[in-house]
Amino acid sequence: MKREEKLNVIMIIEILGKPPEHLIETLNEILKKLGEEKGVKIKDKKINEPVVLKENENFYTSFAEIEIDVDGISLLADLMFKYMPAHVEILSPENISVINNELNEIFNSLMRKLHGYDEVARIIQTEKILLQRELKKLKEEKNNSEK
Repeated sequence: MKREEKLNVIMIIEILGKPPEHLIETLNEILKKLGEEKGVKIKDKKINEPVVLKENENFYTSFAEIEIDVDGISLLADLMFKYMPAHVEILSPENISVINNELNEIFNSLMRKLHGYDEVARIIQTEKILLQRELKKLKEEKNNSEK
């Protein structure tokens, strides 16, 4: 039987892009979706104004600080995969006990996601190799036709 323990959590969700107004709009959409998640209650939120990215002045970055109550560690793990926060801090409870089935569920979910990402990376790598071969072949054909 699953035992759920409410967690009080702060998440920071950071985004990058342009134009700056789009970042605010996107963060508001993310907060709306997060607030609609079953087992999640937004207690406080703050969206910070976009600032120019130091490394590339064509892009902006912004972030939202969100305090939420979450129905259990499993849901928090799911939210982390779904929203990919830059930072997560559990404020309370100070001590969390997890039954092994709950931890198994979290680990198996993590492994499914990692395997999915690995599969995508392998497909992209294979497609890259095929594209490089095609490009090489086209270059050779072009060089041969110019001779």
